[in-house]
Amino acid sequence: MHTRMKAAALIGVATLALAGCSSAAPGAGGSSVEQDEKATLEIWTRTTPGSPSEAATKRQVEAFEKATGYKAEVTAIFDDFETKLAQRAGQRDLPDIVLNDVSQLGTMQTQGILREIDLDEITNAKDLTKQALEAGKAVDGKTYGIPYSAQANALYVNKEWLDKLGLEAPTNWDELVAVAEAFTKQDPDGNGKDDTYGLAVPGSTKRGYASWYFSNFLWAAGGDFITPSGDGYKPSMTTPESVEATTWFRGLQCDAGVMQPGAASMDTPPTNETFESGVTGMYLTGPYMMPRFDGVLGADKYEIVTAPKGPKDSSVLAEGGTVYLMAGSENEKGQTAFADWYVSPKAQEYGMEGTEAFAIQLPVNTKVKVSDVRDDPRWTIFEDAYQESGHYAPTIPSWTPVRQMTADTINALLADCSLDVEDELTKLDGKLTAELLTQGILDK
Repeated sequence: MHTRMKAAALIGVATLALAGCSSAAPGAGGSSVEQDEKATLEIWTRTTPGSPSEAATKRQVEAFEKATGYKAEVTAIFDDFETKLAQRAGQRDLPDIVLNDVSQLGTMQTQGILREIDLDEITNAKDLTKQALEAGKAVDGKTYGIPYSAQANALYVNKEWLDKLGLEAPTNWDELVAVAEAFTKQDPDGNGKDDTYGLAVPGSTKRGYASWYFSNFLWAAGGDFITPSGDGYKPSMTTPESVEATTWFRGLQCDAGVMQPGAASMDTPPTNETFESGVTGMYLTGPYMMPRFDGVLGADKYEIVTAPKGPKDSSVLAEGGTVYLMAGSENEKGQTAFADWYVSPKAQEYGMEGTEAFAIQLPVNTKVKVSDVRDDPRWTIFEDAYQESGHYAPTIPSWTPVRQMTADTINALLADCSLDVEDELTKLDGKLTAELLTQGILDK
């Protein structure tokens, strides 16, 4: 797609791009920075220092060194990650590689701190899933990231509650509502109290959680936040499909009353607790919660099933980690080798090993199956969900404001049942129009 950035935005991007590179930003065609293949690759990973996740990444990078002969050092950063990256850009000394969320591609590319990736130089790119390859592209159609780990959502269901009430896990939206109502009204824990609810929902506006969670249902209904149109995008929250999805989701709170109390003010940590403490009986979330729930509840206390089919399909949010090659590196061959190795079958399998934290959640290389490494068949449910129904957010220049705007509206509809859905979505589309115009990607 062609990107028409406003003048002010162009100035800001150009300034950061110039600051981030030791000379003109190198592209796929070659670098103007003097190269040194023996230079140690500085790798930043967005995770908590000292965490099992950091240990898993370091283990993976050590395997890369042994396999290729390149040297690399890992730095884990979580707090103020973007600020610290901007500081290094200002010092004209970016790290060589950044391992960050796939949703950050648009922002980082717009800032001018990434170099374009030539997929012909990534031998294993031919075996990547179509979703992963598409998620690595910016709005200009060029590749600036290589997704290496994926995750997609599935439905966790309290098995003891199902058994007590003689129910089966839901397979479509109608069944989801029926099971959620039974969990809410029929005392599934048998304590004689009205203290259970059908569905765990992180409906907070914090970091756009309400939008993040709702996206699963929006896409399953055939709706969307924004859609490609011409040489840009257009807002899509007032389409019939989006209105249907929003009305149905809002009805879970305002009509059926099956969400946990305070859902509109909860982000994921307290929502997780509602499921594991027996307050809620179903939770649509990712595979990363299995180790925690196994430890707290026990693997035999709940089951995992494919997300219930919506009016269109069973689309669910797909996310994951991406390898970003930063502009201005003095070891571009090492950068490329790292990206290529990280998505190779051997690295994908190695990264899935372990029990506590994984460098690879789900493989993006189609030659690798999660069952090749993990005996737990529940992982296959998530793998199938990703490959068959995984839906990444679009890689526009900045997804964050779009997610936040939509979260504000969804949250308001959950918190105030007197609001008119179509009126609120019309207002939202107006805000999205202004945002797309600001980003220079509004189809006029």
